[in-house]
Amino acid sequence: MKDAYPYPVARIGLIGGGQLGRMMVKAAKRIGCTCVVLDPYPMSPAGQVAGHQIIGGYHDPAKLRELAESSDVVTFELEDIDTDTLVQLEREGHQIHPAPALLATLQDKLTQKRFLQDADIPTADFEEMPEADPEAFAAFGYPLVQKARRGGYDGRGVSVMQTENDFTQHLPVPSLVERFVSAKKELAVMVARNRRGDCRAYPTVEMCFRSGENVLDMLLCPAAIPEDVASAAEALAVRTIEALDGVGVFGVEMFLTEDDRILVNEIAPRTHNSGHHTIEACITDQFEQHLRAILGLPLGATDLLTPAAMINLLGDAGSDGRPVINGMSAAMEIPGVCLHIYGKAETKPHRKMGHVTVLDRNIEEAQNKAERVRDLITITGEQHP
Repeated sequence: MKDAYPYPVARIGLIGGGQLGRMMVKAAKRIGCTCVVLDPYPMSPAGQVAGHQIIGGYHDPAKLRELAESSDVVTFELEDIDTDTLVQLEREGHQIHPAPALLATLQDKLTQKRFLQDADIPTADFEEMPEADPEAFAAFGYPLVQKARRGGYDGRGVSVMQTENDFTQHLPVPSLVERFVSAKKELAVMVARNRRGDCRAYPTVEMCFRSGENVLDMLLCPAAIPEDVASAAEALAVRTIEALDGVGVFGVEMFLTEDDRILVNEIAPRTHNSGHHTIEACITDQFEQHLRAILGLPLGATDLLTPAAMINLLGDAGSDGRPVINGMSAAMEIPGVCLHIYGKAETKPHRKMGHVTVLDRNIEEAQNKAERVRDLITITGEQHP
């Protein structure tokens, strides 16, 4: 490994200009890298910080090539990308991490589940459903979860059905159904693996979801689970990413079942909402860690410096337009509050507009403060429907 780097240390090509990209660009600047962002929307959150943005879609071969040719290493902050073009660019010698073939496996929920099954990674039973059919659903057995093979995120592309009467909520797309898991807790582990195969896990977090939704409401770190369970979750997450031969940072979402089994639910081949707290709460945050991994640099320490609770700030259900952040001053009066606003020009109902991490020596107190912040801050719009 070389140890002399002319500035810039590397030119990072980033597919996607959202909040994950924004936070990655900030980390890149800290360690002497520059970034070029590809996103269809001018002045995207990441593009604002990078200062250099290619305006174009994630499935535009010409724009993907332009990005690769202006970068030393290409990475991404979302999964909905033309992997065929990335595979071709990789064949031509462009560095792309995580690998396009890995992305292709994980961006399709069915091939992702088949990978878990083939790698002997514990996961819920599943079955392919090319078309939603009431008889096939009944034969599989309720309760079940239907997942769209492609395009689902933040609760989209998922339908939970308790009985056959819920079939009216089915998704009319190619999908899979999987056994509904009665979970005591939903957990996540962020895992980093670099080009040399070094692998490190972050401490296990607990994910709390809004009732009736699949959008993360609050994250708690450390998770309120026994130490041996946390260790087992971290070991399983590492084994999963090693099986993938992944390079970068990955979010491994898991279920802790009522009988204390740990099942892998889904894998995100990128930085992830369940790792936002690492910016303030860990020695090395997930965004710098991802850059270290894809550049072949040593991985940073993942130790938790202080307990943390994180909440997402979503656009108010009844408004859109230019964002108005209400309750900001009152929330920032609370000790330990760290506010992140993503720079999106327009708010929409339930759109992720920012997040807040609350630090405290006591995780219960951090959670209490985060709940206060959730009641204080709302993000509305200047225009109302």
